Amino acid sequence: QVKLVESGGESVEPGRSLVLSCVSTGLDSSNSCMAWFRQVPGKQREGVAIRNSDGRTNYARFVKGRFSIRRDDVKSILTLQMNNLESDDSATYYCAARGTFCDRSFPLDFTTYTFWGQGTQVTVSS
Repeated sequence: QVKLVESGGESVEPGRSLVLSCVSTGLDSSNSCMAWFRQVPGKQREGVAIRNSDGRTNYARFVKGRFSIRRDDVKSILTLQMNNLESDDSATYYCAARGTFCDRSFPLDFTTYTFWGQGTQVTVSS
């Protein structure tokens, strides 16, 4: 059984950085994809970054150059490095995965992801 647990969300000022982590258990690291989504109340969940198990990544236009997705295959930890945070980045961030490669083109279709974490809250405010 696959389980995803996120952590790292907190309140920060604009311009600061945060690293979100997602520990996965039970996921086949050789044939899977993992992604970060975010959601604010009243809006649809939107994809932020994606990584297939071959190491290829892609990012939403609104975070390119600021966010970076990485995975430590030994520790089974997916991270999202978020730099130069803006108030519009405030959201609940979710880690998602499925047991096959994913289409890395944006926008990501959240309905195609099988496994989800519980979410971690990021608030960017002065």
